[in-house]
Amino acid sequence: MVSRIACVGGGPGGLFFATLLKQADPSVEVTVFERNGPDDTFGFGVVFSDATLAGIHAADPVLRTALADHGRHWDDIEVRLKGQRIRCGGNGMAAITRRTLLQLLHRRAVEVGVELRFGHEVPAAPDSLADFDLIVAADGANSRFRDRLADVLVPEVEVATAKFIWFGTTYLFDGLTFVHEHGPDGTFAVHGYPISENASTFIVETDEESWRAAGLDAFDTAQPPGPSDEKTRRYLEKLFAEQIDGHDLLVNNSRWGNFRTRRTRRWHSGNVVLLGDAAHTAHFSVGSGTKMAMEDAIALAGSLLAHRDDLTTALEAYEAERRPSVERIQNSARPSLSWWEHFGRYHDAFSPTRFAFHFLSRSIGKERIARRDPEFVERVAEDWRAAHDGRDPLDTPFRLGEREFGGRWVPPAELRGPLAGCLWLTAPDAEAQLPSLYEELERAVSGATPPALVAVHSGTALTRQLLAEQARLVHTVPALIVEDGMDDDRAETLLLSGRADLVARERI
Repeated sequence: MVSRIACVGGGPGGLFFATLLKQADPSVEVTVFERNGPDDTFGFGVVFSDATLAGIHAADPVLRTALADHGRHWDDIEVRLKGQRIRCGGNGMAAITRRTLLQLLHRRAVEVGVELRFGHEVPAAPDSLADFDLIVAADGANSRFRDRLADVLVPEVEVATAKFIWFGTTYLFDGLTFVHEHGPDGTFAVHGYPISENASTFIVETDEESWRAAGLDAFDTAQPPGPSDEKTRRYLEKLFAEQIDGHDLLVNNSRWGNFRTRRTRRWHSGNVVLLGDAAHTAHFSVGSGTKMAMEDAIALAGSLLAHRDDLTTALEAYEAERRPSVERIQNSARPSLSWWEHFGRYHDAFSPTRFAFHFLSRSIGKERIARRDPEFVERVAEDWRAAHDGRDPLDTPFRLGEREFGGRWVPPAELRGPLAGCLWLTAPDAEAQLPSLYEELERAVSGATPPALVAVHSGTALTRQLLAEQARLVHTVPALIVEDGMDDDRAETLLLSGRADLVARERI
């Protein structure tokens, strides 16, 4: 029987787990060890989707109360580009300052009898916390416990190429807002959303070339947490001054980094179990980090209560329950992260409406977006029809040299033989393999007889799209995406978003 539990890390996931377990079984001793003080926090706000909160609310009302009393709620996503503001509704979300949420979680944990020890650094040594039956490692993305047990847990990390930095601002966005500015050094983009009555989160992303061109690589990120990059703050205040009405940017350990997507093959070893960012991360553009940690907390507490006399079974049940959901979120977050690695090219290539649709469709299709906001999708379709003699996307003719297709579907018969002037590329299963294909495409386009069409098949949805965009947006060669089982919704999404010129269901 587990009677003493140590939770290392006093973030939302660790605190929520401690509260749930203690209130369900007051006889268990639960202690949270947090290296920072009770009022210390890095970052500004956390955001949640309405559609994902039911399970958390059912487990304990603390988050629902926090969002209702202290948070900000909105329905629209706004995309700002080239002087236009494009809105898409039906995206219910809420946000709250991280400090406020932590304070309320502290209070709730104490109410049910959890012991909180602040300013307490716990070493990840094997004999650390030897008096506890279970150690919950909720110590974040840089988890020392995960690293100590790496031989068993087998952690993996993917480092994004895009640079990001986290600020706040006194400017109040109406809701989740994406702002894009092309300045003298390159393209910079903002994720902004309100977190209180007087502040918003202000996350900036850019590519490394723009970051270096702007001279923002001088700050020493090897410094211990605390100092913020003031040169970057001044640069971005000037660049985005018009977008935020001249308001200030607020710093809190604000420094550039590259997002790291973390996975572990196992989430537990012996009496140590990982929770939240220690086990997994997903890019902040999908707004799921804190939610996933709190859902981990629900599952772990439930498993421990259901298997009180068998710790190994409890931890295995926890991982089996949570891993599929976490992997789904990580898989949907990868196209979103990739979008932010390439947004400069989309900024240059697309009109504001198409740009917004390309962004919103990075993980979902046209029909799902239309269920949220049919007027927005109709506006996207109207723009297409206005540019193509009133034709709907799939019925729009396409001329390829001497050949004219009556619509954007390529008939199976065309794929059985050599499609004139077509370069076939087999998309890889992993993005790491794309550079060699980009080189192959470059050689073909630069050759004596450049292809009139690039056809992409196999691989994953993301690698197919990235290869097709490399052809269309970098080399201005039309692209055909071939995808087994492609339906009309998928086909129209690819066309309207500018990811492909032609589509086909399979290569015969």
